[in-house]
Amino acid sequence: MNSYDVMEWGKPLQMAVREVPEPTGSEVLIKVQYCGVCHSDVHIRDGYFDMGGGKRFHMSERGMNPPVTMGHEPLGEVVKAGPQAGEVPTGKVRLVYPWTGCGACARCEEGQDNWCAKPRYIGIQRAGGYGQYLLVPDAKYLIDIGDIDPAYAPILACSGLTTYSAVRKLMPCKPTDWLVVLGAGGLGLMAIAMLKALGHENIAVVDISEDKFPAAREMGAKVTVNPSQPDAQQTLAALEGGVFGAVDLVGMSQTAELAHAVLRKGGRYVVVGLFGGELTVGLVPLAQRALTLQGSYVGSLQELREVVDLARSGKLKPIPVAVCEPNQISETLDKLKSGDVVGRVVAKIGD
Repeated sequence: MNSYDVMEWGKPLQMAVREVPEPTGSEVLIKVQYCGVCHSDVHIRDGYFDMGGGKRFHMSERGMNPPVTMGHEPLGEVVKAGPQAGEVPTGKVRLVYPWTGCGACARCEEGQDNWCAKPRYIGIQRAGGYGQYLLVPDAKYLIDIGDIDPAYAPILACSGLTTYSAVRKLMPCKPTDWLVVLGAGGLGLMAIAMLKALGHENIAVVDISEDKFPAAREMGAKVTVNPSQPDAQQTLAALEGGVFGAVDLVGMSQTAELAHAVLRKGGRYVVVGLFGGELTVGLVPLAQRALTLQGSYVGSLQELREVVDLARSGKLKPIPVAVCEPNQISETLDKLKSGDVVGRVVAKIGD
């Protein structure tokens, strides 16, 4: 089998030839058809995340050492299973929930694998979908996509799941409360789609790239704001009734400061993006304004099932998706890093 791997942190991916893995225990072997190319892989390829204040969190601290096969949005055909896997949908196409944990701790037993302290995420600690075959630890992580386009469905495992879990943390709120989405890239467009699917009406979008605003408005944003403009904060703060919630798909100091500044009393700020930075918050005004500051990282297996159900129901409007070849994944990561992608990109790995 072929795979496109990180051989050295910060360098372009290289093709490698490997043996097709053999499933053991409860494992299931998937022949990958498509895999989303996610912005998180930009940071993973670099080998670190910026923690702010000159600090870095290196991928080696997450148990990753090259060679690494990334790709955490895989979809493919079930071809084989281990002896303890039980009944599996052999020959069927399934979306893979990639945020798998150790399988033994309390968080995993609660169905919150994504909160496991010893994660074994597919495409991070486990080999991922930038290879022709991958092993999934258990058939319970396979989800039937029904009639969803298989070239679109992979992004539901990360972009869809991540934004769904994040916007749900802004609720309950009124459909007319103003919510701000910071970032109009693939995650931002998906966040707008999620909010609209959940019945929300008033959505403002913030991004420094105004060429992304038409797509944001097409997805349902009523207001678009360039944060580099001197009146950006005033424009958001002046929205009728104030800003109840902000979901930050960028996650840098400037977006955090803007979101924190424009929230009305009782407002909520949910940070998702991993660009990196710090936020200094005064404790007295935090209490006096009764603000909620919360992080959100991917989502649970049950939440992914709910996302797929939304997509299958037709309530979730598809965002723009382009398809690339496996040998274009590294180039796509470069474009994501420079902000030159509107929507999402999915790699066609195999038939």
